[in-house]
Amino acid sequence: MIRFYVLVILLLISLLCFLKAPEYHLWLLAIGITEFPLLFAGIAGVVTLSGFWVQKYQLAGTVLGLITILIFITPIIRAYWVAKDVKADMTKSFAGMYTDGYPVCFPGDRSPFSFFNLFKRTKDMPYHTMTYVKYKDTSMNLDFYPSRVIGKKSCIIVVHGGSWAGGDSKQLPELNSYLAIQGYNVAAINYRLAPKWQTPAPVEDIKAAMVYLCKNADELHIDTNNFVLIGRSAGAQIALLAAYTLHDNRLKGVVDFYGPADMIWGYSIRSNPLIMDSRKVMEDYIGGNYSQVPQKYAECSPLEFVDRQSIPTLIIHGENDVLVSREHSRRLNLKLQQNDIKHYWLKLPWATHGFDYNLNGPGGQLSTYAVETFLNTICGEHIK
Repeated sequence: MIRFYVLVILLLISLLCFLKAPEYHLWLLAIGITEFPLLFAGIAGVVTLSGFWVQKYQLAGTVLGLITILIFITPIIRAYWVAKDVKADMTKSFAGMYTDGYPVCFPGDRSPFSFFNLFKRTKDMPYHTMTYVKYKDTSMNLDFYPSRVIGKKSCIIVVHGGSWAGGDSKQLPELNSYLAIQGYNVAAINYRLAPKWQTPAPVEDIKAAMVYLCKNADELHIDTNNFVLIGRSAGAQIALLAAYTLHDNRLKGVVDFYGPADMIWGYSIRSNPLIMDSRKVMEDYIGGNYSQVPQKYAECSPLEFVDRQSIPTLIIHGENDVLVSREHSRRLNLKLQQNDIKHYWLKLPWATHGFDYNLNGPGGQLSTYAVETFLNTICGEHIK
């Protein structure tokens, strides 16, 4: 009887592979379920197998357990489905990036998704923390992960998430280490946080970081002609806004992990209050509600600044995101299409906000593959 009830609970939990989480703690659980699917399938398998030693509801429990196991592994199945089109779609999206005919540069011969990579662990690379700017009332640091490949290499500036009011440069460091191993310099920055500092302070911090990195380029072995921004969540809004407004020809591209691209639309649609008070978060960052400062909402909406001179963009978003609606990415994708900007939108049907917590999970593998392909292509790594 206990086994049956446990399997019922596991079945309900497994539905987070398809449904949006209705509450904050269930959202955190959804990240684990969808990006560590074998762990949860294994738990369901152990409980199911225990039925050979019980009698009551044995058949019903076994059937329930098998269904639950199948649901838990659906992110793996769906990842294979998405992976089969990634190469062709990215080739189409970035064809003609170079007038001399160089192709899109995929990372070796590996597949966008592999079952066996679910068991891999990413190596942690050493980094150096340094102060990149000093203001009258504060100073900002960055964590620099040097390229593991000799020579002057491109530099990736990573902008953390945290609702503009939290988080830091230590957030999700696995991708930083991975990119350093692949030959990129990575600078994960801290920036001034709300509510004490408001937009456009973080964009100014990105500009200051670029100044610092260029000034110290020889010592840090940075190719100053190749900078790329990567942002997650609130950090993606900052990265996109910087990418489209700084007009710096050293910026070659921007990667948007589930970021709010349309702040006006985002304010109009309140998120689930059991997960986050999205309007309060935006008001703290922007300096008031939309009726009070409508112009500031427009001024910090990245898609408002997309034009025919905008830089190439990679968008990555999960369909089940409960913090930042995928509608933001749909709108940005449309604006980029209208302006003929090279871009690609990687859609992950099972994934929720923060899916890249596990770099080797289904969403983590696909997004890392897309990021590496994007970086190799726009930074010209295949012709160096």
